[in-house]
Amino acid sequence: MQVKIEASGPAVAAFVLCAIPGILVADYTNREIAVLPFLLAGFYLLFSIRVVRQWEKVAVLRFGRFHRLQGPGLFMLVPVIDTLSAYVDQRVRTSMVTAESTLSCDTVPVNVDAIVFWLVWDAQKSILEVSNYENAITLSAQTALRESIGRHQLAEMITNRDTLGHELQKALDQKTNPWGITVQSVEIRDVRIPQALENAMSQQAQAERERQARVILGDAELQVTEKFAEAARVYEASPTALHLRAMNMLYEAIKERGSMVIVPSSAVETMGLGGMLGATAIKKDA
Repeated sequence: MQVKIEASGPAVAAFVLCAIPGILVADYTNREIAVLPFLLAGFYLLFSIRVVRQWEKVAVLRFGRFHRLQGPGLFMLVPVIDTLSAYVDQRVRTSMVTAESTLSCDTVPVNVDAIVFWLVWDAQKSILEVSNYENAITLSAQTALRESIGRHQLAEMITNRDTLGHELQKALDQKTNPWGITVQSVEIRDVRIPQALENAMSQQAQAERERQARVILGDAELQVTEKFAEAARVYEASPTALHLRAMNMLYEAIKERGSMVIVPSSAVETMGLGGMLGATAIKKDA
């Protein structure tokens, strides 16, 4: 992180307001040296006035020692004696973390991408306790992600991403809290596996679906067979019911226009269909 050294807008305005009267006095008195006090005051204000934005804080160091934490708003410091640390952004921030070719618990090489959401809750600790907290968080998250991958199987990482992210969040939060930083959440963005293994898993899933389809089809066939067996027992116990069923099937077949049904003479005699067929023919002729 770099320290901001540019002059703020109010400091530039104060310098101009000091320089203009000095120029006017020097022009009125015809003495150029008269502008010097005004310029000195302007330069003092130019390097003294600082502005910290609403979401930022900065540490003021006096002779290299921590003096106070400043912000947000307008403040003044003593030039040369006071120096500023890097400005600390206290908004929620994100860091992308990647673990490439890391072996899972079942020895599968995976590439995992994660997003870490974190914020600085104690600017003084983040300034004084760690040199570059952004880089420290990224490296810590990457190390924790690799360790977590090694403790989980591939199926767990794919199906339980929330659990893996919560585990990473707790591990990182414990490490970053002494720095004045809290990790709010870790989201697993993507889990990638080698293409050959992905093809093998796809074939395995397809075979499993085919197996389930055949099992379901076999169950359906068994249920249909049981229903047929039950119907056969009913028809065996009641021949009249069988005749009525046959007559209904024959009626459904011949009621359609242009249809032709060939019925064996033995079936006609057994079920007594001769009278029914004659009645039907007479009805159609009428």
